[in-house]
Amino acid sequence: MNLPDETAPTIKKPSMHKTINDLVQLQELLAARAQQVASMPDARLTQLEAAIKTLFQSLPPDIALRFKRIEARNPLAIVPIANGICSACGMALPVSLVHVIHAAENLHQCPNCARLLYYRETYARRIHKPPAKRGETPKANIERFSSAELMIPQLVSSGRDEVIRELCMKLEVEGFVDNGNQLFEQALKREAIVSTAVEHSLAFPHVRGVEGGGLILALGLHPKGLKFGGPSRLLTKIIFFMVIPTAASAFYLKLLAGLTRTFEKEENRKKLLEADTPEKLWKTLVKLTKTTIV
Repeated sequence: MNLPDETAPTIKKPSMHKTINDLVQLQELLAARAQQVASMPDARLTQLEAAIKTLFQSLPPDIALRFKRIEARNPLAIVPIANGICSACGMALPVSLVHVIHAAENLHQCPNCARLLYYRETYARRIHKPPAKRGETPKANIERFSSAELMIPQLVSSGRDEVIRELCMKLEVEGFVDNGNQLFEQALKREAIVSTAVEHSLAFPHVRGVEGGGLILALGLHPKGLKFGGPSRLLTKIIFFMVIPTAASAFYLKLLAGLTRTFEKEENRKKLLEADTPEKLWKTLVKLTKTTIV
């Protein structure tokens, strides 16, 4: 059997818009499966596996094979370009290549990392924060990804969508993303794949592929609990919202696993829920994750 050449610059097709959308959706399903495994090792994945199989079968065979071969080596097989740069490896792309990727008449790969590339019209961007000042102690553990500014000890919203919007707008107000509404729309699309609520009253809504800076985490508490979806009838009380650039997609799963290990313990959840100010919540989060988030 002659396999397609992975270094070939294009896969010629008359129109690629639908195929690109299917590949992006397939990658989201694979990421959702990985998240379920990281946060709920014993979760039943029957529906997700069926959806992944169906989408694979709907792809042209040559493109499905190319996707599988790239995905076997890298967590992400198809990535957006951001400001003319491959968002996975950081290579600046020739202007001519950016133009043909935007046209989407063919499916192109990054000349450096060989990932499939696509052009995303509009999306929320991470605002680049200035580096630490000279003499400041370097941040470590969870402090690398969050701050007291992003702690909400008492969410005012009562529904899942409203809570996600509240967290997205917090990120915008505090200057971490440029468009909270677009972030919210992307987060709801992710929730539509499979709920990010897990056991122990936890939920991990997130948006991947937000470029412009590093991974960032906001935390909101809903002490009374709310219905967030997921496998358990328990109400969700602790909501971690994460904004994940493409380059941090693999590390995000480690962060998720560390948070899950920390807060599967009832005493740790209780300590978190007792914090009644952003400062107390931040200090409690930092202390509890000192050994699980490294």
